[in-house]
Amino acid sequence: MEAINSFVGWVNGIVWGVPMIVLILGTGLYLQIRLGFMPIRKIGYGLKMVRKSRIPDDIGDGEITPFAALMTTLSATIGTGNIAGVATAIALGGPGAVFWMWMTAFVGMATKYAEVVVAVKYREVDDRGEHAGGPMYAIKNGLGANWGWLAVAFAIFGGLAGFGIGNMVQSNSISEAMNTAFGLPGWVTGVVVAALTGAVILGGIKRIGAVAEKLIPAMAVIYVVAVLVVLLLNITALPGALMTIITSAFSPTSAVGGFAGAAVMHGIRFGVARGIFSNEAGLGTAGIAQAAGRTKDPVYSGMIGMMGTFIDTIIICTMTALAIMVTGVWTSGDSGAALSAAAFESALPGFGEELLALLLAVFAFTTILGWAYYGERCWEFLLGTKAAMPFRVVWTIAVFIGTVVTLDFAWLVADTLNALMAIPNLISLIALSPVVVMLTREYLESDQKR
Repeated sequence: MEAINSFVGWVNGIVWGVPMIVLILGTGLYLQIRLGFMPIRKIGYGLKMVRKSRIPDDIGDGEITPFAALMTTLSATIGTGNIAGVATAIALGGPGAVFWMWMTAFVGMATKYAEVVVAVKYREVDDRGEHAGGPMYAIKNGLGANWGWLAVAFAIFGGLAGFGIGNMVQSNSISEAMNTAFGLPGWVTGVVVAALTGAVILGGIKRIGAVAEKLIPAMAVIYVVAVLVVLLLNITALPGALMTIITSAFSPTSAVGGFAGAAVMHGIRFGVARGIFSNEAGLGTAGIAQAAGRTKDPVYSGMIGMMGTFIDTIIICTMTALAIMVTGVWTSGDSGAALSAAAFESALPGFGEELLALLLAVFAFTTILGWAYYGERCWEFLLGTKAAMPFRVVWTIAVFIGTVVTLDFAWLVADTLNALMAIPNLISLIALSPVVVMLTREYLESDQKR
């Protein structure tokens, strides 16, 4: 087992090394340039589209509203990455890692936009009459039969990665949070979370979308309000925290307190890796959910979909990072969810840790739901729609397993598979970028005439 662990660690070091960072950031920057930085210029327009997408003016084809599709995407991204992932990035890469998370998000908005555009453009209708899309369909229908192996590779990586990053890692985080804050045994948490998961995912994308549409906005607002309270209680430390983040992005962070110090490269590596873990820009998952949204234009879906990265990283992750920085706990030597919990408890003694535990549990639960749909679509691409119900059963069982086992190895494998998912997706985005640019130009020209 030690040899396997060492091998996976070696592979992880390669796939999350400099070449992957260059590929992810480079693809996002390339798409931003090709699009004339439209995703950044249209942030205000995108937020307006999100608000209107609850009840679209022009419904189009699909199973759920574009808003529900976005909430399904956010349900899969707002979770441990925003709470534990940000804290880990700061603990291992220093405050400068936050800056590189921002940069990953800004270039990632173009990546996410392109992912959704090609997913909707090349989506199919399956034998149940439901729309199916994502990188595997974009590769298959956009690049042609000769690239079929790349579509299969993405589906395999995505279908396997989901059980780690989107399932057992999340349920394990819920179990740890409930045990630490309330003393609940892992098996009790496992039974409850597995039962809730099964009740939702057995209803397919419509039920997942309905739950996400209600839970995500409410929980996001509660989380932001809670962090604002933490920031207001430490408002004098806020300017210094922002300055530390920016200066640390370009110079090594010295050791202080329990923090061991970090080189600039560590900040870049952990900022990019945790940023991708949080917002999933480059993995292609957003297109899988957005392909089920009702729309008549891929660009309309893309405009809404790209805001997922902005909301997830620029808003939610930044709030977590600032809470950790202004309370000073980043120098304590803690990492992960424990570091975020220390920030909340420092500002809100007596109930801050419990509040964060509840928020983390709900966010992680919605991540399990969102990734259930991603994984199901990957296996359906490989095996057909007959795989749906067996997958849902196995997925529910895996949720329980995640709450009662140690998952250090699962984290490592899942992180590696995340990178492997990104490779076929990013290759397809570069190859299909002329299509994305053409569709965008046509939509914007048409929108100006309306």
